[in-house]
Amino acid sequence: MNYPALAIFSILVSTGLAAAGGAAPPRPRILGISHAAFFVSDMAKAREFYEGFLGYQSPYSIPRKNPGEQLVWIKINDRQSVELFPGSEVAADADRLYHIAVEVDDADAMLAYLRAKGVRGLPPAVPLGRIGNKNFTIKDPNGNGVEFVQYMPDGWTRREQGRFLPDTRVSQRMSHVGVMVGELDKSLKFYGDLLGFQETWRGSASGTTLNWINLRVPDGEDYVEFMLYEKYPTTDRLRTMHHVCLEVPDIEQSRALLAQRKYPAGNKAPTEMKVGINGKRQINFYDVDGTRVEIMEPRTHDGKPRPPSHALPPVAARK
Repeated sequence: MNYPALAIFSILVSTGLAAAGGAAPPRPRILGISHAAFFVSDMAKAREFYEGFLGYQSPYSIPRKNPGEQLVWIKINDRQSVELFPGSEVAADADRLYHIAVEVDDADAMLAYLRAKGVRGLPPAVPLGRIGNKNFTIKDPNGNGVEFVQYMPDGWTRREQGRFLPDTRVSQRMSHVGVMVGELDKSLKFYGDLLGFQETWRGSASGTTLNWINLRVPDGEDYVEFMLYEKYPTTDRLRTMHHVCLEVPDIEQSRALLAQRKYPAGNKAPTEMKVGINGKRQINFYDVDGTRVEIMEPRTHDGKPRPPSHALPPVAARK
């Protein structure tokens, strides 16, 4: 996957901060992670995992081009969801991540800001989506879709506020989404310099090569986790790297809760509870296609912070 950076986004390098003919407008607020969207090969089995096992509900769905297929929303809370798209829209061996999405307070202002910054491939105006929210998508330097969403007063998200939030939910917050990153320098400029994300932590499994970088949204607490690599990942590995993290206050209680539920037959076996390099207790579960859902506590298990790694990032191979 050789993504020429200028074909995906371009920041005017003459100033780095201004468009030709005047100063760029201010960047609107990026409030948090709105959702992650995945293609699923079997919608019924996917819903068995997200609804039956993890305990969520779907507030709405919309039909797709193929008769009988639907795009399904799995509601995490009033501002966050997982979107499930029919897998018939991609090749069977394709990566399952469609895009990640961040919530902004003004989608029109975000479009104007990105245009002033020289970002290419933008729509002429921000469209109104099928569920009544404003949104548009661009690609990051690694080819990951990044959608900007503004929840509108008459949109379905606001319409269903306070509803479809059952007590069965294993978690009430999606703390981060993980995306594969090979173009590290360009990605730091894209998420950091362009969008204003702030780096909070770096981690290394070996102590010699960097594996993860966390970047928090500029106007909230949610973050994006860069999943670094040296050898280009296999399809199965990509489906593990691209993940969502559901935050829980006590993973022992969450493990006990989920142990009472039927884990969908045929899904990749969950991991044992472990303490990650970041010092936080976590368990990994997998949907029908091997997409990883990480259950993790927000704090280190012993209350001691884990300093960021100073390991060098890997030199990523191209596909």
